[in-house]
Amino acid sequence: MSRKLKMGMVGGGKDAFIGAVHRLAANLDGKIELVAGAFSSTPTKSHESGALLLLDPKRVYDSYEAMAAAEAKLPVGERIDFVSIVTPNFAHFPAAKTFLEAGFNVVCDKPMTLNLQEALDLRDLVRRTRKVFALTHNYTGYPMVKEARERVRAGALGTILKVVAEYPQGWLLNPIDQAGQKQAAWRTDPQRAGASSCIGDIGTHAENLTHYITGLEIEELCADFTTFVEGRRLEDDGNMLVHFRGGAKGVLYASQISAGEENNLTIRVYGTKASLEWHQEHPNELIMKYQDAPRQIFRRGNDYLSDAAKRFTRLPSGHPEAFIEAFANIYREAARAIEAEVAGQPVPADVDFPTVDDGVTGMAFIETAVKSARAGAAWTKFVAT
Repeated sequence: MSRKLKMGMVGGGKDAFIGAVHRLAANLDGKIELVAGAFSSTPTKSHESGALLLLDPKRVYDSYEAMAAAEAKLPVGERIDFVSIVTPNFAHFPAAKTFLEAGFNVVCDKPMTLNLQEALDLRDLVRRTRKVFALTHNYTGYPMVKEARERVRAGALGTILKVVAEYPQGWLLNPIDQAGQKQAAWRTDPQRAGASSCIGDIGTHAENLTHYITGLEIEELCADFTTFVEGRRLEDDGNMLVHFRGGAKGVLYASQISAGEENNLTIRVYGTKASLEWHQEHPNELIMKYQDAPRQIFRRGNDYLSDAAKRFTRLPSGHPEAFIEAFANIYREAARAIEAEVAGQPVPADVDFPTVDDGVTGMAFIETAVKSARAGAAWTKFVAT
């Protein structure tokens, strides 16, 4: 493509955290430029945010509806090629629907929607419009996560017997949501977050990472939710046992009241030949363990890694890559697909980013876990999707 892709953004205004992360990631490879946005549901705040980003005031909108309508009237090459949606959960579906129906490709933060029915409706819409839809489960963008998946696919672990995935945080140990802290307040509000807080927010990352690396699909689960902070309306801790199709077993938990924990997403996969272990807070290393040999530590940026890991590696060995680069890998792959869509060409078969199908699976995971927890941690069949 002879020009940069033009990006619009919904949400992500001046007081938001994740919007800045998305902008940095999208800009990292020099293939995308932010040209328009509806950065807040408050028009004044949207325009203030656009001014801080040095955007043309005419391309900063009072609402995402106004943005979609105005941008659709511009010629191809001037209008946005895709929109990035970085709002609280409740706005994901209506914003994505609006832009897909207006003819735009979409990148959306996770979880994909407020509930499973919205996710199913969105999947139908993506299939009908044939637009690119990318979901920013950014942890799949790490090179050593790619390496882990390649080793599972190559049979290095043998038959998978057990998976342990965990995501503990500690930032909601105190009632900061009730004190008005913005990021905490909407995540614990069922009207804006959906039926789950902790599992919906970070437990879905553990589920998605498990599926991405192993390919395993959940058959049934048993979930126990607890709200430890008095007065909080949704759970702040969740634990579950998982049965996967084919016989593998799993333990998955997410917690936001674990004192001292930051973003300690970790996965361990145990097979009949070997096991692997990856820690998000030490993302440049993949640990392989064996029954009859010393464990091995593989590091990002080296020639002995798979082609998949090398393709998503940006820096030489010894120079750490982390969160922004992983996010950027999602945007880079989505950009490859969007460039093809804009040019009227087939999307490359090897693009690698979470899709609307992953979003449906994530919402089904949340709905099944909530159903199990409400039934007293009863074993519950995974919702068919």
